[in-house]
Amino acid sequence: MSNKYSNLFQPIKIGNMEVKNRIAMMPMGVFSPRLMNNDGSYSKDGADYYIERAKGGTGLIVTGLVPVVSIRKGMPCIVNNPETYVKNQKYLTEGIHKYGSKVVIQLSGLTGRAGAHGTEPVPAEIQNVWDPTKKNPGMTKEDIKQLIKSFAQGAYLAKKAGADGVEIHAVHEGYLLDQFVIASMNYRTDEYGGSLENRLRLPIEIVQAIKAECGKDFPVLLRFSVKSYIKAFNRGALPGEEFEEFGRDIEESKIIAKALQDAGYDALDCDNGSYDSWFWPHPPTYMPKACNLKDVREIKKVVDIPVICAGRFDDPELADKVIGDGEIDMMGMGRPLLADPYITQKFENGDLDNIRPCICCHQGCLGRVFQGKDISCALNPACGREVSYEIKKAALKKKVLVVGGGIGGMEAARVSALRGHSVDLYEKNANLGGVFTSAAAPDFKDDDKKLLSWYKKQIRDLKINVHLNAEVTEEFIKNNNYDEVFIATGAKERTLQAEGLEGDNVTYAIDTLLKGNVKGESVLIIGGGLTGCEIAYDLSKKGQKSYYY
Repeated sequence: MSNKYSNLFQPIKIGNMEVKNRIAMMPMGVFSPRLMNNDGSYSKDGADYYIERAKGGTGLIVTGLVPVVSIRKGMPCIVNNPETYVKNQKYLTEGIHKYGSKVVIQLSGLTGRAGAHGTEPVPAEIQNVWDPTKKNPGMTKEDIKQLIKSFAQGAYLAKKAGADGVEIHAVHEGYLLDQFVIASMNYRTDEYGGSLENRLRLPIEIVQAIKAECGKDFPVLLRFSVKSYIKAFNRGALPGEEFEEFGRDIEESKIIAKALQDAGYDALDCDNGSYDSWFWPHPPTYMPKACNLKDVREIKKVVDIPVICAGRFDDPELADKVIGDGEIDMMGMGRPLLADPYITQKFENGDLDNIRPCICCHQGCLGRVFQGKDISCALNPACGREVSYEIKKAALKKKVLVVGGGIGGMEAARVSALRGHSVDLYEKNANLGGVFTSAAAPDFKDDDKKLLSWYKKQIRDLKINVHLNAEVTEEFIKNNNYDEVFIATGAKERTLQAEGLEGDNVTYAIDTLLKGNVKGESVLIIGGGLTGCEIAYDLSKKGQKSYYY
């Protein structure tokens, strides 16, 4: 065990809850019917997803949101069936506690104007995120009072089911409670709108109601977006961009954070952004690492309760330093724990080379959730299917051939070897990686490069027989008596047949990415898919101007 990250592996108290280390799993949507029951508890598969991360050493597990209200038929809701919720949820809480971790259930009043159906209530009538021609209906005082009561009831049920605390969802990401707190989204003229004190009334009354119901020592966290980074409705601001904040700025957030602490919240779980600037709370590969840290540091200056920071924050050395310096209290990770549920354990053991990195692609996580599918991971298909997709030794050892050494071929070889088979991997080029090598070439693709390094290390460590600069023929396969053959030769780059495209000033994507051989200030890019966009972005960083067709 490594002592390198001593600050990261110190215990911390959130209220009366002691967490064994400073690493928290961030809440992510896990509410498909296979993973969440209609009563708001997790199914066995859903619970096993969280339990696996506790088994991997993560100190605090914050579950994805569970609604405390139900606005559509069939929507899970924690308060609809209290008895079955408590009974079913105990499998989750007991499973997490088995590994010495703590679990906090995130309770949600839902999305308001970010609801896809445009019918979810909001503080006062306001335009919908997805269809600005629609306006979501405003809430009555009776609606607000019932919402507060439902939060308190949901917290009581979570406590009864064995949860160590709850997290309120929240003054965050432009969801319902955030809409109450942001002046430009709350047009109410009663005691829940207008002044900052009034706009904070709802989240404050929620924590007061929970403490009254569950006891003042029951931990209540709040999910908190420090800065909105909104220029206007549906217009987000980029890092470093000068703009006038339409949402919440740093100075107002400092006042809010202090007020929330004084009201009784036990920790602030922080990032940035809104649905209008979604690349802050869900940063893609184009966003800087630890993109929210600078702003979250400002909040720690004004509160005494623990502050958690999330957002492409997967560097244990940086986390250890800022925790040691008292700038934040906990490191929050979401997607990195999907890609590798044992990342915490590997931090602690100093085993960083064996961490499967998140590449911030959004394909298996956010992308699937918004298609109504189970949460998963593009790099870790066992995410969300921890038991049924567990890699086990095969009953019969086989001789396996994998043709093609790209990502697909390396994964086929890796899993086959883990199952105990004898594996030969043939690649016709001089290096493993295939076309992913070119995809990883830009300087903003460091995590892609780490993924390639991780795969190559797994191939070496598993002692897979790798043959480079070697092509496989049908005759070769027939003569070598393989039990199983994987063909993973990938796709070929398409070329265009048109006059003038044979010139020296014409280059195709793979060659462009690998060699960076584009000259001149003005560049024409034919094709506006992801590859074309990434080449244009890379060229723009080098001062070259691109045009699309």
